[in-house]
Amino acid sequence: MRSTIVAAAFAAVAAAKPIAQNLDWDFLETVSAMPTVTVPVVGIQAQETTVAFDASTATAAIATAVSAAGVSTTAVVGKRAIEARSACQPQPTGALAPAQPDTVDTFAADQTYHSAAKNAITPAGYTNTFTDLSASNNAYGYMGYTTLPSYDVQSCSAKCDAIEGCQSFNIYFERDPSVDPDQTNCPNPTSTINIKCVFWGGPVSSSNAVNNGQWRASYQVAIAGSNGYVNNSIATPSGYTGATYLGNAAINALSDCNGANTYMGYKLFQNQPFDVSLCAAACSAQTQYNLAHPPAEGKPMTCQFFNTYILLRNNQNVGQYCSLYNETWPASTATNVGQYRGSDKYTIAYSYAFSNATDAGVCSSA
Repeated sequence: MRSTIVAAAFAAVAAAKPIAQNLDWDFLETVSAMPTVTVPVVGIQAQETTVAFDASTATAAIATAVSAAGVSTTAVVGKRAIEARSACQPQPTGALAPAQPDTVDTFAADQTYHSAAKNAITPAGYTNTFTDLSASNNAYGYMGYTTLPSYDVQSCSAKCDAIEGCQSFNIYFERDPSVDPDQTNCPNPTSTINIKCVFWGGPVSSSNAVNNGQWRASYQVAIAGSNGYVNNSIATPSGYTGATYLGNAAINALSDCNGANTYMGYKLFQNQPFDVSLCAAACSAQTQYNLAHPPAEGKPMTCQFFNTYILLRNNQNVGQYCSLYNETWPASTATNVGQYRGSDKYTIAYSYAFSNATDAGVCSSA
């Protein structure tokens, strides 16, 4: 189920000192940023579709892997194949006809699109993150798109709600060719205006609205009236408290009341939408693994708390990062807002923390 975001901190903790929790640089230097997603031009590269995601299957796979070998990393998702195209083939007619003359400048200046975007009503349960841009998103977790007969934000949000894993959407007008352009026979065909509703498994923002169109032969695809909306709630995994939203910062946990490290490791996901249940599964499975492989001295660490967020390198998605802990920490310890590694800038977005509802891992003096 989804639970409303709460910004309140957890209970205060006793004074303690921080322990360095750098990202796993050796690993991250081997990981490529996720491929840039170009939402297909209607009818040219692919038919409108949604990307299926089965959270229960993904969660079970993570639990099995971590229970067997402890926290580790996952493989990078592969690129999707592009369908073959036929030159000058007629494309689906859009919702609107272009204003004349049929040029990119006329499209960009048409107040029909800007007015629709600026006057759109934000759907209940969503936050409007940007309005009336001339670019669409390259966000985290592409989940497909559909076209609409009108600029209907409420309809777009309802479609997102019906897709498992959809956390945000981008709606916009797109100037598309009426036939598939060919440099020899139909290099710059007449236009049709589609209204796109694109679904994402992570947040859409002005910073990841970077797709401002493309060239097809001598035809220029363009975008106008682009609005973004993010769901105000996020699913709470079974057995955990509701989400604490940390924004663009990650937990930098302290030592516990006995001076011991509480950080247990991490897992990075790249091949599915942002889903906190994957981190919960990794947390529970890490506990099982540690109990099955106890240390030579002392008690095995159990996972009681996790922080998950989208990690970015130079504003490009690296993946969903999960940090595991054996003690719950308050929002005041979310002091990691990113750092440089050489010339690469790592930043954090969409950060949430969850605590075990039964045992928050409160420290007791030895």
